[in-house]
Amino acid sequence: MNVNGRPEPVPTETLRIAAAGDVHCRESHRSEVASAFAKLEGNVDLLLLAGDLTTCGEPAEAQVLADACAPLSMPVIAVLGNHDWHAGRADEVNAILEGAGIEMIERGSTIHEVRGHEVGIAGAKGFVGGFGAAHLPDFGEPLLRQVYRETSEDVEALAKGLREIANCPLRVVLLHYSPTDTTLEGERQDIWAFLGTDRLAAPILEHQPDVVLHGHAHAGHLEGRIGEVPVYNVSVPVIGRDFWILEMSVPVRVATPIR
Repeated sequence: MNVNGRPEPVPTETLRIAAAGDVHCRESHRSEVASAFAKLEGNVDLLLLAGDLTTCGEPAEAQVLADACAPLSMPVIAVLGNHDWHAGRADEVNAILEGAGIEMIERGSTIHEVRGHEVGIAGAKGFVGGFGAAHLPDFGEPLLRQVYRETSEDVEALAKGLREIANCPLRVVLLHYSPTDTTLEGERQDIWAFLGTDRLAAPILEHQPDVVLHGHAHAGHLEGRIGEVPVYNVSVPVIGRDFWILEMSVPVRVATPIR
């Protein structure tokens, strides 16, 4: 309490997070990728990559990103996107990126201490399914029901990941597919079911992370919301730059004086 009997304001510190999705690395853009990532060094505390790290999921494309990230000193956390699965070599892509120090999370979570603050990230690629009354149903042909089950597993894993980071002062959800149609405005509505699903929103509404990041919707909208939780579509075509920089406030731990 201060002298007026009012609670003292909680001191905070600002962490700078760089985020991008749909970087679509390939050999022909090696120098541009290297230059963009090099500019982050010393300027941000954490780098989050929201899928479509490669153009077609080829290991050589993953190596371009790996070479750009290997010199960075800040933690780099990423999820895969649909492009990264295209060539059927996602395991190789993952191995190359992990070899460069990039932490790949799929239906999991991770906690990093950044300047003395625990930052929790719950991540998954996510999947399709639609929004509102246009959900794909759990009914009919086995292949369609398999799509529904795949998304159900993402929802369950995201809920588990959020429980695992519940005590972190800063909590982030990292996806490729969108969990809300509020960041899809600008995309043709007839393809929204293939851009994500608001079934992914249920654990976000329950656990109230500080921010949600996704990509995939190249013609979508930057800012959206799930309840009170801000959502950012950080697809490079949407943000119009190499990275979107978020400045996130976290409370500073202050030792209680001994009286």
